Amino acid sequence: MRTGFGYDSHRLIKRRKLIIGGAEIPFEKGLAGHSDADVLCHAIIDSLIGALGLGDIGKHFSDTEPAWKDASSIALLKNIIEMVNRDGFKVLWIDSTIIAERPRLSPYIDSMKKALSGAGIPPELINIKAKTNEGMGFTGRGEGIAAYAVCLLRKI
Repeated sequence: MRTGFGYDSHRLIKRRKLIIGGAEIPFEKGLAGHSDADVLCHAIIDSLIGALGLGDIGKHFSDTEPAWKDASSIALLKNIIEMVNRDGFKVLWIDSTIIAERPRLSPYIDSMKKALSGAGIPPELINIKAKTNEGMGFTGRGEGIAAYAVCLLRKI
């Protein structure tokens, strides 16, 4: 068995779609980043890469690489799930937390699970929690959104 921990955060900016967990969330701002800046996917990716002992997301999907410009983070996650399987592991569980003052994310959790399942993680193996930061820090001031994820892998 292996565990991995992941974290990601991005600034909120105007004129960008808000994509979290592969789901498009209606909001007046989106997240800044080289890819679609999906903080939840990036945190999950980092947890999986960490469990494999293979560095972090930047090592695999550099923000200077043109191929990843505006890339779907679901596609990036699918690539990492294939790596997990190729290395002889199976995802047993993903637990994650998204921290955002706005928008309210709980109505979109099922959509996120469905989108994440498209990368190869069955929805019943994914837990997603949405929290605020009670007005504190960059997330509390509405400047950005952050996500944390923990994974459990089993050697097969």
